[in-house]
Amino acid sequence: MLQVIPLSAELQKIANEELGEVPHRISEDLMVLKDWIALQPYLRARTDDQFLIQFLRGCKYSLEKAKNKIDKFYALKSKCPELFSVTNVDECSIRRFHNLGSVISLPIPLNDCGPRIYICRCTFDPRDFYVGDGLRYVTALNEIAMMSDPYTCICGTLYIMDFANSTTAHLMVLTPNIVRNLIQFFEKTIPVRIKAICIINLTPYAHKFCNMMLQYAPEKLKNRIHLCGTDLTELEEYLPRKYLPVEYGGENGSLEQLCKDYNKVWDEYREYFKENAQYGTDERLRVGKKIELDGDLGINGSFRKLDVD
Repeated sequence: MLQVIPLSAELQKIANEELGEVPHRISEDLMVLKDWIALQPYLRARTDDQFLIQFLRGCKYSLEKAKNKIDKFYALKSKCPELFSVTNVDECSIRRFHNLGSVISLPIPLNDCGPRIYICRCTFDPRDFYVGDGLRYVTALNEIAMMSDPYTCICGTLYIMDFANSTTAHLMVLTPNIVRNLIQFFEKTIPVRIKAICIINLTPYAHKFCNMMLQYAPEKLKNRIHLCGTDLTELEEYLPRKYLPVEYGGENGSLEQLCKDYNKVWDEYREYFKENAQYGTDERLRVGKKIELDGDLGINGSFRKLDVD
């Protein structure tokens, strides 16, 4: 029996129309992926139905694209575990970062049956955290959503990035290499559609910084990034205010309580992430063309001083 989260009639309609899902063919497509994984000597990958179906959905049921994405998902995790791999949710850095409420998923999706909304804030001191801690945390959140959240799986995500408390130190940890790697991970490996990124409360310095970062983004993603300034009415062009949390004048939960409650989710996925330690790629066993990952992977690199008018 197929082990996937059942969809509501409304979500199933979206999956059929936007992703090309044909429910009676899902089992057959999943078996193709499982057989392919079993034949790759270098690849150790999950074969859970819920995990694999998201790669099919994220690739609009192109089996070849799904295979490529699974391959790169594990290749990049194996190449850069310090940026993209969590195997212990009880790590001090993970729980400390979480409890600061820097990235929080809101309970009601956009328009009640649309993309999952995330609020991202600069609530942490960059001197207290290694840059990889935040990236690993965000990629782990996405993996939980792939396994548990039908709205993320079918409709994608909308990120609200609040720069109100950002400092120069927050911005300068995002080196060109980090930005390239993060974009690469989301674009080439995570099978979840980013529908929009709305950036609010930008200082002149942060505004210039964001414009500079956009040069590393593919054109498709650039078109989904919206710089909304300090007036929240600009944000309402992309989502009604009621879908914001109460701290922003909305009705979509309290950030403080949502942060506390989500610790239970980390607890529920403790064993799942422990199991992730056994998955990845061994590039020494790969036959034929090596996987192509753009640029120099790692956390090195720096910015020269930004001149702000």
